[in-house]
Amino acid sequence: MKIFLGVIGCRLNQSEIEDFANHFRALGHQIVSEPAHADVAIVNTCTVTIKAAADSRKQLRRAGREGAQTVIATGCWATLAPEAALDLPGVTKVVLNQNKGSLVADLLNISPEEISALAIVRHPLPGERARTRAFIKVQEGCDNCCTFCLTRLARGRARSVELSKIQNDIQAAIDGGAKEVVLTGVQLGGWGRDFVEPKRIKDLLAGVLSNPTIPRLRLSSIEPWEFDLSMLSLWQDERLCRHLHLPLQSGSDRILKKMGRPIIVGDYEHILEEVRSAIPGAAITTDVIVGFPGEDEADFEATKSLIKTVGFAGGHVFTYSPRPGTPAYNMEGQVPHQVAKARNATLREVFKQSSRAYREGFIGQQVKVLWESSHRLGEGKWQLSGLTDHYMRVFSVAETDLRNIITTVALDAQHPHKNALFGRIID
Repeated sequence: MKIFLGVIGCRLNQSEIEDFANHFRALGHQIVSEPAHADVAIVNTCTVTIKAAADSRKQLRRAGREGAQTVIATGCWATLAPEAALDLPGVTKVVLNQNKGSLVADLLNISPEEISALAIVRHPLPGERARTRAFIKVQEGCDNCCTFCLTRLARGRARSVELSKIQNDIQAAIDGGAKEVVLTGVQLGGWGRDFVEPKRIKDLLAGVLSNPTIPRLRLSSIEPWEFDLSMLSLWQDERLCRHLHLPLQSGSDRILKKMGRPIIVGDYEHILEEVRSAIPGAAITTDVIVGFPGEDEADFEATKSLIKTVGFAGGHVFTYSPRPGTPAYNMEGQVPHQVAKARNATLREVFKQSSRAYREGFIGQQVKVLWESSHRLGEGKWQLSGLTDHYMRVFSVAETDLRNIITTVALDAQHPHKNALFGRIID
């Protein structure tokens, strides 16, 4: 059987479709890059913003339109709007998040025990969703109460994956050729708290790093109040990427309180000071939301000032997306869309300048780059694009295809059109 796996949204969604692919392949089925070539199309949907929900519906419609006989909607949007998902042309089934773990077994009419007994080797997905990095799901659900977010409703309470299962998944990825492992979850910093004998994320990292065959290990997004400062000593291991994504969402304490974010700006800045002291040159990125209900000009200016002061290596700016079912949806002081849109554009430019300044400090240095993609230029030349462990994008030219290989690169200059650097491969 030929199967197309589509994904919208976060790295956790990407991790889940990689799991589906591993199981289908182990059972003799083929993963294809387009729904037009598939007997079955499975789309892992997202609902974090209005746009993500719309993109989810678009991909489901496309799967049905292009001829897949069976189209299965799963993920967060499908879980919160199952009837709407079934009403889409071509969609034949909805699998809620809480049933996602048995999706492959149910579709193929086999037992979960047969799935568990499979010898898994992880290979990159075909087409545009191919990744040299392996996203490993370590945790599911969330116990935080952010007033703008639907994830807790869609994913449920926080549940951690056992370390032994995580270690097996990582080994399968390495056996399949992965050079970088990314640990991902909805509430990554809460890993282990729900165990009978509670653990901390520091225990997770130490357990994963005990495997000497892992070339590179990266953390995905982690809430700043859940970042365990005691684990900073683990960054003495050079395999642990010097990049942390610590989403703040606003530079205004007043707005953070309305958002239900249990942190103040001063505490966030203290965390960054500790990180930078322990990990010199660390790349710190963040998320901010503009146009949250009640955000006035002073709140916006506080966020802009913080970004400039902190010197982030990069960041994402989201315009507040009113989601029915969240406390923020009914809050007073909704910000006009055009005002929020203008604020978004302003902060994107501030992040762009901050990111450029961060990259500038690396020009003239030598770094390790994992080449993620390659394009043949002709005459024995290849255009390469990859990432440093600081999560900086680097472009180079080589005489051979070095995709999924880590090399040392001398960084020469900023890219004139992209948030990236040029470099020369020196080994």
